[in-house]
Amino acid sequence: MNVFEKKDINDLLNRTSPLKRTLHTWDLTFLGIGAIIGTGIFVLTGKGALTTGPSLAVSFLIAAICCGFAGLCYAEFASMAPVAGSAYTYSYISFGEIIAFIIGWDLILEYALGAATVSAGWSGYFVNLMNNLGIHIPKVLTAAAGTTPGITTYFNLPAFAIILLITAILAMGINTTKRVNDTMVIIKLAVIILFIVCTVWFVKPQNWKPFTPYGLYSFHNGTAAGVIPAASIVFFSFIGFDSVSSSAEETVNPSKTLPRGIMLSLGISTVLYIVMTLIMTGVVKYTIFAKFLDAPILAVLKTTGQTWLSIIVSIGAILGMTTVILVQLYGQSRITYSMSRDGLFPKFFGEVDLQHQTPYKGTWFFGIITAITAGFINLNILSELVNIGTLTAFILVSAGVLWMRHKHPEIHRGFRAPGVPVTPIIAILFCLLLIAGLNWETWLRFVVWFSIGLVIYFNYSYKHSKLRDK
Repeated sequence: MNVFEKKDINDLLNRTSPLKRTLHTWDLTFLGIGAIIGTGIFVLTGKGALTTGPSLAVSFLIAAICCGFAGLCYAEFASMAPVAGSAYTYSYISFGEIIAFIIGWDLILEYALGAATVSAGWSGYFVNLMNNLGIHIPKVLTAAAGTTPGITTYFNLPAFAIILLITAILAMGINTTKRVNDTMVIIKLAVIILFIVCTVWFVKPQNWKPFTPYGLYSFHNGTAAGVIPAASIVFFSFIGFDSVSSSAEETVNPSKTLPRGIMLSLGISTVLYIVMTLIMTGVVKYTIFAKFLDAPILAVLKTTGQTWLSIIVSIGAILGMTTVILVQLYGQSRITYSMSRDGLFPKFFGEVDLQHQTPYKGTWFFGIITAITAGFINLNILSELVNIGTLTAFILVSAGVLWMRHKHPEIHRGFRAPGVPVTPIIAILFCLLLIAGLNWETWLRFVVWFSIGLVIYFNYSYKHSKLRDK
């Protein structure tokens, strides 16, 4: 039983794809920004500030550096093997089938649980906006059961509905997806710039003192606090940029445009995150965010007296998180498409609809599953699973660059990550640092998910793998 059998990269490059090539550099950049800018700014800044204080900007920088080094490794792989599948495909050609399956299984967790978690934050902003407009959604339909202590809720209707709507957009084709995403990204960037311009004048430097009240890593009230634990939390903000590499078979000249799209989206998003967090912790004392965990930006607007901006910011938040959900569900559909095409998942998930040129059935299947998850399950206890799954993928991709440079230096690379072997080693070390900031319950749940994946692999995937058809 050879579970470490590898794919031949030449077979991948010679494969004809039924997907439509239509994405260019700025489409990929907007796809990356769509994945990154959203929950981090509009939701996680509150929790992050309470964990580390004004040094939240440093936490974002650490998470961004981790993603930046990993992004360089993704960019090299994307130029070397420009096919759908992202880290799953890269692991297949580097380490073999079982590692590829495990990382594909992790990516399904990342994208599905990530989209469901973001939809819950989306729901909070949407309900708040509707209330401001005089439209009241019954409380019992605004969150899953047990989500909010002291408040009876049964089902998160807005979260359920937005995932189904986005699934419909994705199923319609890549051109529709591209136009919708590009439009929403432009609007949310305009809202963020407007917020910066209107609030930067209210920054009080004394609010930044002490800058690191909890140090790099400490325990406060029984929980981990400081710069590193906060970086582990806000790392969730950057999840999804790797889905840009999943678009390889729908990208024009992918060996050049994919690396550009990945690095541009990371760079632009990081600058905006740092500027936003410095302004937010400069306008209000970080402890104030305890009262505004669901919508931390509203704390700034209330302090500055700019309540007129709240509706505009709510719209920006809604659009921001909508693009995050869209890109994560897009990435998920392409991962399962790739795994199905290789025989590791049933053929159903890899069937491409000729009219829409998308994996239509698989897109709807996982869209419905994700919508049900968002509607009925309390995601507060599961969201950190997304972080550990993604960090594991980053580690394998970075290690894969080291391995492929050593074993296959002859393979053409349209982009070469600078500083190898230092760059991938730094990426791995940063990922391990952020994993160390996660709690033990997250590790336990990750092991359970990992075990379920192994059961599926040995009972179905190994027997149906296309590698063993040859």
